[in-house]
Amino acid sequence: MAKTDEPTIIKKYANRRLYNTGTSTYVTLEDLAGMVKSSEDFVVYDAKSGEDITHSVLTQIIFEQENKGQNLLPITFLRQVIRFYGDSMQALLPSYLEHSMGQFSREQEKLRQQIGQAFGTPVAFDAMDETIRRNTEIFEKAFRMFMPFGAGGDGGEVARTEPGKTEKARSDDLDALKKQLEAMQRRLDQLAPEK
Repeated sequence: MAKTDEPTIIKKYANRRLYNTGTSTYVTLEDLAGMVKSSEDFVVYDAKSGEDITHSVLTQIIFEQENKGQNLLPITFLRQVIRFYGDSMQALLPSYLEHSMGQFSREQEKLRQQIGQAFGTPVAFDAMDETIRRNTEIFEKAFRMFMPFGAGGDGGEVARTEPGKTEKARSDDLDALKKQLEAMQRRLDQLAPEK
């Protein structure tokens, strides 16, 4: 079957069965996970109401994978995500996560090559640990910049500044964040093999 730019339509019936209209076959959540991994785009509609339920089906796939013992999402991360539901920053989180995952996806091939070249050596794992640590710091600093009054009870750096210095503190944090991102990009570029 020839690939098109249009996403495949999957219909979910009341009996929970999923029907792939592109192949005219019933599929499972595992089949849909395979489609995601092979970059096949699809949209899931409730067969009765016509409602787009793609988000809930993708979430269900993640839930199934996590239940199989493939714990990709750390408990700390899950707790942090739950805290954002209903928070004033809830609208910012999806775009931030989408941007972060996009950046990670773009860099994953370089990372795979680096780990492959240095597999088994402490240097590879030290570099990976350093990258994770820096990403965590950047994430925390970015959210502290958007919470000037220490929302969430963390008493962020901006909240501790004197009145009148809030804008400068935000600017300094933003500059520091930019420098860290640039340093991380330089380090990734240095670690990447020459082509």
